[in-house]
Amino acid sequence: MHHHPTRRPSTVVLGALAAVGALTLTACAGPSVATDVSSGTRATTEVDWSEVEPASQITWWSNHPGGSQAVEKELVARFEEAHPEISVNLVTAGASYDEIAQRFQAASQTDQLPDVVISSDVWWFRYHLNDQIMPLDDVFAHLDVDVEDYVPAFYGDYEYEGLHWAAPYARSTPLFYYNTEMWEAAGLPARGPETWAELAEWQDALAEQVPTDSAPLGLSVGPSWSAWWFKNILWGHGGQYSDQWETTLDAPEAVAAGEFVRDMFHGSGLATVSEDATVDFASGIVASTIGSTGSLKGILDAADFEVGTAYLPDGPAGGGTPTGGTGLAIPSSRTPEQQLAAAIFLKFLTDTEQTAHFSQNTGYMPVRTSAIESPEMQAVYAEAPQFRTAVDQLNDKARSQDWIRVFVPGADQLLSDGIEQIVLRGTDPQEAWGSIIPRLETAYQENVEPYL
Repeated sequence: MHHHPTRRPSTVVLGALAAVGALTLTACAGPSVATDVSSGTRATTEVDWSEVEPASQITWWSNHPGGSQAVEKELVARFEEAHPEISVNLVTAGASYDEIAQRFQAASQTDQLPDVVISSDVWWFRYHLNDQIMPLDDVFAHLDVDVEDYVPAFYGDYEYEGLHWAAPYARSTPLFYYNTEMWEAAGLPARGPETWAELAEWQDALAEQVPTDSAPLGLSVGPSWSAWWFKNILWGHGGQYSDQWETTLDAPEAVAAGEFVRDMFHGSGLATVSEDATVDFASGIVASTIGSTGSLKGILDAADFEVGTAYLPDGPAGGGTPTGGTGLAIPSSRTPEQQLAAAIFLKFLTDTEQTAHFSQNTGYMPVRTSAIESPEMQAVYAEAPQFRTAVDQLNDKARSQDWIRVFVPGADQLLSDGIEQIVLRGTDPQEAWGSIIPRLETAYQENVEPYL
């Protein structure tokens, strides 16, 4: 890729990016929970942070989202240079958000806990319900963290009862990726499909461009993944996982969305299951995929063709894109000294310069408005417009997630199970949804309802 640092982004781009700063998603309009003071230990005790001396060493558990280990090491080195009094031990605590979560749950009764932990969109609320993480508001106020400058949708995602339980870090939306060379060879317009119906119309032309045992679209399945990309198709059919706490998968719209997906994999053959869709896409086995914006840099580096990016397609009832990715939380059982050092690290890691650096080198969204509007990011968007698609889509199409997926412990895995019955086995959607609805309701009744 040639670099033209002198190329100025157009006023249209600047306008689109500035608009992101004005994002006011209703992500913070979450459920309300009665707080039981007796159940919280340090989480509910006031700490006078001005009296605390930060610890000299902290441990950070990460899965290096989006293949970011080298970037994270660089950020740690920058931090230790700026704060020589605190060293950070970066630990690979799992290969995915779910692996880290399992390890964190297992360690929670021991003294083997980290001081900073990855807390994904489907896990942070469980940590909070279990009193495993502390609210950041007081310590951030003490450190003068400019929380107003966080993209409101991202910071609001961790708000509960007026407190924030994580800081936004590797935040993303799903993105539609397509192989522009295959698109051109198939005689298609130089853009992504505006609707799923349009992609279906393009299927025959695209099928000629991919290996015979493949398909135009490759999708990966698994926890934290299936229920994320399916959300767009579900919304596109006018359905949702839940209406607040009430599961709505038995609604005709949800059944229709399931039928649509079953046909993609078992009828029309528009889609195939990829072990790793980003790898299959970058190597030309499939013509398109839905991947995280956090995979963007890796895909651009791996592909030997020009990569196209587009919004997720709309369905008959519209569409939308869910936000996702992960924040960083501080365990509540650590000492105030460790917690303060961890908060100093979080302040640094999510500042304008560092979030811009992380975004440039991964494709995750900058979590600060000031970073989105910074000259560094403007140059990136001018040079690689693929990065801009994600920012524009966030502004134009982002929707708050359905409560059940993000607030009910274990619901994401149950939803994935239902989706995978349809995708992998071709199960009738009514039967697949019917098999998980009672389990979702039980998970709510056992793990959430008592706390409300």
